[in-house]
Amino acid sequence: MVTINMSILIIALPDIFRGIRINPLEPGNTGLLLWLILGYLVVTAVLVVTFGRLGDMIGRVRMYNAGFAVFTVFSVLLSVTWMQGTAGALWLIGMRVLQGVGGAMLMANSSAILTDVFPVQQRGLALGLNQVAGIAGSFIGLILGGLLAPVQWHLVFLVSVPVGLFGTCWAYWKLRDTGTTEHSQPDWWGNLTFAVGLVAVLVAITYGIQPYDGHVMGWTNPRVLATMAAGLLVLAVFCVVETRVAEPMFRLSLFRIRAFTAGNIANLLSGIGRGGLMFVLVIWLQGIWLPQHGYGFESTPLWAGIYMLPMTIGFLVAGPVSGWLSDRWGARPFATGGMLVAAASFVLLALLPANFHYPAFACILLLNGIGMGLFASPNRAAIMNSLPPQRRGVGAGMTTTFQNSAMVLSIGVFFSLMISGLAQTLPQTLSSGLISQGVPTADATRVAGLPPVAVLFAALLGYNPIQSLLGPSALQQLPADHAAYLTGRSFFPALISPPFSQGLTIAFGFAVAACLVAAIASWLRGGKYVYAEPPEPVPPRPVPPARQEEAAVPGPAPIELQPPDPPRAASE
Repeated sequence: MVTINMSILIIALPDIFRGIRINPLEPGNTGLLLWLILGYLVVTAVLVVTFGRLGDMIGRVRMYNAGFAVFTVFSVLLSVTWMQGTAGALWLIGMRVLQGVGGAMLMANSSAILTDVFPVQQRGLALGLNQVAGIAGSFIGLILGGLLAPVQWHLVFLVSVPVGLFGTCWAYWKLRDTGTTEHSQPDWWGNLTFAVGLVAVLVAITYGIQPYDGHVMGWTNPRVLATMAAGLLVLAVFCVVETRVAEPMFRLSLFRIRAFTAGNIANLLSGIGRGGLMFVLVIWLQGIWLPQHGYGFESTPLWAGIYMLPMTIGFLVAGPVSGWLSDRWGARPFATGGMLVAAASFVLLALLPANFHYPAFACILLLNGIGMGLFASPNRAAIMNSLPPQRRGVGAGMTTTFQNSAMVLSIGVFFSLMISGLAQTLPQTLSSGLISQGVPTADATRVAGLPPVAVLFAALLGYNPIQSLLGPSALQQLPADHAAYLTGRSFFPALISPPFSQGLTIAFGFAVAACLVAAIASWLRGGKYVYAEPPEPVPPRPVPPARQEEAAVPGPAPIELQPPDPPRAASE
């Protein structure tokens, strides 16, 4: 439920913005669009460590149950949105952030609860199923958003309510804490510095991909640079704080465990390689491939989710199987092999033409899903197996923080690479293409001068890009056949394919590098490792007083007679 809500808005955004009567492509509304997508991810990334630590202190099941209730309440409040315009958008963003609080409670404690309950020889399979449910949800959300939003956009949020109500009741009825709790004082300074620092970094990434003062991106914006620098400085202060407090929130000492450190490095890098992939593939399908194959722009969001199903199938198959096998053979061969398979799939995606043959595309998506499934389950099981029982909540929260932060970081990196690739050739391509169809030079220059992110967002939202960017007044001045051609299904995809392919090559090259480094980190984790409590020292047996007196009197050593060995059975 939590991960479905991470992706369900990607497909439903056009209907949501139409419902609240906002044009997200207007310059002043770009921030609303980004925060509606990323606000949920940011808050889950920031709070999972805190809630994991609280789970260690007061009980993981208690925090998990509260997460279900919080998530459900704010799902209801999202589904009853009545405001429109900027006020409606701000309400949705605020409720999404608070919904993310419940999601963070759930994500921080689910892995720890399963690790408490299942024995070592079954944790890989159990955590594999948990990982499959989580990551598969991010793909299922694409299809649900495409099915529900055209019917009624409020259903996109209402769909979580019955699941949340059932989950809340079922969790309170059935779940019991079996793990170790540790009563201690909360680390207030650690919580504060971590939250402020991470939020500042993620906010800087969010605004860094927006245009600024004539530049295609905001990485030259002094506010973005200052926010990024301040966030990194506060995170450095956080690291110092955590070495000084008695009960730290973020257990830096856990990084002395080789399997924990290597697993989290690999998890972070795989998340960076995978996180932005969904957005890139959706834009590729909606903006280029689907229109060229007869689909109207308004129907492309749903079909983009459907055509990406092979990736979900690959993950659903490989995740539980690799988790089960890692219980016996350890995580290293499967997690490392999974990252190598994922890297190979990114190479194959980079070699595809923009107007590809779908069977080849589907096979590559299946291969990517298999690679990610091979990696995710064993890697999570290896991380959780390496943790002391009283640190499983905070350890799971730390891992989820890396995973969710990697998602936001990946979106920033992928969009930055795509925009930098598009900015080199897109303006000239757009200008010459529009002028050749009779568009006045002033209008063609205006559209060509728009930042590439506007073109990407138009494709992502399933809008008719030329109709949205050029505007009805400019189109009305053209001959009917020229206007129909410009807004048809062939002009924009053919126009954007060459510069888009260049951006794709750069983005996929980055993903290959991230997956290869993740494979190296995964291999360096070592063999199978399970944390074991050190044995308690055995106290010496008390000697009776009579024996003590005998020991004090010198004399010959006592002779102990050994009984004869019993006769052996014939079978022995």
